[in-house]
Amino acid sequence: MGSGCAALVVVLVLLVQLAWGSSDFSRVAPEDMADRAFQRSQEAYDVMGFTRTVRPGVEDIGVSTENTLASGYCYSGGLLSLDETVDGAYRMSHRWALNHVPASQAVPGLRRLHQQLKDEGWEITSYSDGEKGNWDLFVQRDDGDERMSFTWFPDREYFMGGATGPCAYDPGWQDGDPGLSGDDLWPPTLGHAQRN
Repeated sequence: MGSGCAALVVVLVLLVQLAWGSSDFSRVAPEDMADRAFQRSQEAYDVMGFTRTVRPGVEDIGVSTENTLASGYCYSGGLLSLDETVDGAYRMSHRWALNHVPASQAVPGLRRLHQQLKDEGWEITSYSDGEKGNWDLFVQRDDGDERMSFTWFPDREYFMGGATGPCAYDPGWQDGDPGLSGDDLWPPTLGHAQRN
């Protein structure tokens, strides 16, 4: 009888996790996750061979340089709560862009980056090496918890990149805190000067 009750409890716990989702996110400060996303971008920037310095911010999205951080919601993923956000959880992303990037820089840089990320074990989810005029690279790891994307627009000579980290709990978050953890963070300067 005792083992039957224990088995029933285990089954009930598993059913509850399936129904409401499991949110086993690491407890990491938003500043640390922002730094992680930024470092992924900086590494890709270096592999691409870019040397310009890009200060934080953006003047004109899709036209000017960009170097920004953003915080997003995390979801429980349970069968009964697919659209329910997890309190205190967040996901940090870093976006960057460069204008005036000619083919002589973008094409070999993107090919080099594709090979580098492949060698490092990233899953290539999409890669267009000029097919139909498209130049982009999308990668992920850990079942999509961590992602990066890169796109070059030859007609505008505009290159965009970005890195998104996994969901995490903000250890400083308290019930009732306004806004989303990390939504007020700014990245450091992106560029060649970041190398140590």
